[in-house]
Amino acid sequence: MRYPKLVPSRLCKTDIVVTIYGEGITEDGAPIEKHLGKLKCNYQDSAKTVLTKEKKLVEISGRAYFDGDICPELPNISAGHVEIFGVKRDIIQGSKKRNPDESVNYTELWVK
Repeated sequence: MRYPKLVPSRLCKTDIVVTIYGEGITEDGAPIEKHLGKLKCNYQDSAKTVLTKEKKLVEISGRAYFDGDICPELPNISAGHVEIFGVKRDIIQGSKKRNPDESVNYTELWVK
């Protein structure tokens, strides 16, 4: 059975550079880079204002949606960073949304 694409390629027009870290570290203590690539995504920004006692802090975050599995060699995405619109942001959460047949429909990265 063929499942509908929830994030079709024709909607992924934003350039993004993705680096995903695998589990473990190198001999130097640096994270192991598992995937580095220039991709196209559908990117959605969001912002939240947090009030503290001394000042107001604005947290900017976003979500990047990709058609299919952007990193098939890893079962899940837990860390890394992206560069989008000239700004480097950390990946705080990643998920692979699956079809009932276990294939990956789309990948979602939450960045901050």
